[in-house]
Amino acid sequence: METGTLTKIRIQPDLLKTRQHYEVLDGLRGVAALVVVIFHFLEWVYSDYSKNFAGHGFLAVDFFFCLSGFVIAYAYDRRIDKMGLKEFFKSRLIRLHPLVILGSVMGLLAFLFDPFATLPNTYSFAHLAILFLCSILLIPYPVMTERSFNLFGFNAPAWSLFWEYVANICYALVLRKANRSLLVALMIAAALALGYVGHSAGNLMGGWGKDNFWHGGARVTYSFLAGMLVFRFNLIIKNKLGFAGLTVLLLFALLMPYFAHNWLVELAVVLVYFPLLIALGAGAVANNGWKKICVFSGNISYPLYMTHYAAIWMFANYYTAHKPDTLTLTLIVMGATMVLTGIAYAIMKLYDIPVRKYLSSKRKMS
Repeated sequence: METGTLTKIRIQPDLLKTRQHYEVLDGLRGVAALVVVIFHFLEWVYSDYSKNFAGHGFLAVDFFFCLSGFVIAYAYDRRIDKMGLKEFFKSRLIRLHPLVILGSVMGLLAFLFDPFATLPNTYSFAHLAILFLCSILLIPYPVMTERSFNLFGFNAPAWSLFWEYVANICYALVLRKANRSLLVALMIAAALALGYVGHSAGNLMGGWGKDNFWHGGARVTYSFLAGMLVFRFNLIIKNKLGFAGLTVLLLFALLMPYFAHNWLVELAVVLVYFPLLIALGAGAVANNGWKKICVFSGNISYPLYMTHYAAIWMFANYYTAHKPDTLTLTLIVMGATMVLTGIAYAIMKLYDIPVRKYLSSKRKMS
């Protein structure tokens, strides 16, 4: 059967099933998502990132990219030729896109009904419709001045999903066929590009906006390839650190202080430390009660990441208008993070899982 072509041969059900999850890695993804939420709250409070205790929380995205490379290679390397490109892309769309759409809807509603902001007069119905359409289709459209020219004004974190889609397309068309030597060469080139980005920008924070769009390409290219190579070289390190121990190691990177040559430290974390964490996480086992925590953490990670930013925009307008004291601010951030986690769980149970089940059933019937 030719991959990516229509065929009358029935797709075997087992080819559509996802392989067994690495539970500790799932759990770490949830931890990283929580840090991202806290980082997004606090970046409105501390314009100087060196004063933000979660100031390196944005590196969680590089961890996500590296984890994605590992998981995609693990899940699809041995079966994508049999299932075909069409089925691969269907699988990825069903897994990722329902929350892309919901995040856009929530972002639009927050923009229209934010109690702490006045709706700008510069946006006509047609303009809002274009912004929303670009958001649900993941077409970068960085035109909202008051939102720092984010690629996706209604749901800022969608920038990383845009690059995730690019990485998936490159995997399906090119990378899955590449041997390890070629992947290593590409990864070295990507490392050089990432080093250039860090040196020129002073950090590895870019990719989300109009002026740093291509920084996201460098970030996803290196980390996705590094994750793939952890799998391809079987660089899985058996260990007894467990979920708790590896959570501490992940938090070391995401909550580390700023340094004199900060971009170099960030570069070292992305180039070496995160691939090492993936190798350790794949070789660790979640024991006893930690297993349930890992499953929960992994399940809510993507819904939390893709739906939290509507609340962040409202918080930003509230903070700008009221400038709450430290105690009030602490309570708001802690309380809002817990509420958003609960909302993410509800979204997972009531929307994401049912929609994906429905789409998967229609896919099998067709």
